[in-house]
Amino acid sequence: MKIALHGLALKAEYFSDIENLFRELTKHQIEILVTEPLDRALKLAGNTTLTYWVIENQHDLQSVDFLISIGGDGTLLDAVSLIGSKEIPILGLNTGRLGFLATVATDSISDAIDHLAGGNFQIESRALISLQSSKKLFNGINFALNEFTIHKRDTSSMITVHTYIDGKYLNSYWADGLIVSTPTGSTGYSLSCGGPLITPGAKNFVITPVSPHNLNVRPIIVSDESEISFEIEGRTEKFLISLDSRSTSISSDVKLSVRKERFSAKLVKLPHYHFFDTLRQKLNWGFDMRN
Repeated sequence: MKIALHGLALKAEYFSDIENLFRELTKHQIEILVTEPLDRALKLAGNTTLTYWVIENQHDLQSVDFLISIGGDGTLLDAVSLIGSKEIPILGLNTGRLGFLATVATDSISDAIDHLAGGNFQIESRALISLQSSKKLFNGINFALNEFTIHKRDTSSMITVHTYIDGKYLNSYWADGLIVSTPTGSTGYSLSCGGPLITPGAKNFVITPVSPHNLNVRPIIVSDESEISFEIEGRTEKFLISLDSRSTSISSDVKLSVRKERFSAKLVKLPHYHFFDTLRQKLNWGFDMRN
């Protein structure tokens, strides 16, 4: 078995946990590959003992069975963009903060690797959102696990986003921006803007305005079989668009539309995990805030 490790940064206090992760993988005779960003982070942390192969290009990922993301949810999102259509299953080791996607705690590393090596897990498919545009954007990595967002560029006045569903006019959103979220992304930016929570298996997108001028305009759930297209206008000629944490500036003449990506993200779910448990733990559901 081959397992790739991916991380963007490494705090000093987590280096002992990484050493433990390497010991557990080696115990199960698993070949270890490391992405270049994590290789740099390990060297900065003073690594002189851990041995591994460095992944230098996409071809090196071809034979990988699993990828372990080391960090928070942002790192896991970056791993999704790295893997793309290869659909390599991802397990998230949480060394970040919230951990909606990276669900394995550092004190559970041994059990997690035992489950992985023993085949005691499930693979959960998560829908991705795909961006089509009249200009090549994001270096061709035009998909996201959480959301696609249109936003005003700076502190300028609100923008207007004319929105269409399968070519039919839906609404003109006069707002700071507009979010189109997947079920996975419903616990992220969309939620903070008043969007609903959606279970991961739901076949929907959520369209959520960001600070709309008209308070009667509310989020709407649409089928993920739909194509959603946009026309943007405002007092400036430049706007921001983003796919998860990646963003770029565009002009109003760029044509944009989104739909469900043809491939999906595969997340490894270990025994005793459930999305509802994560909601209760991360959002403090049922917790009496008065105490």
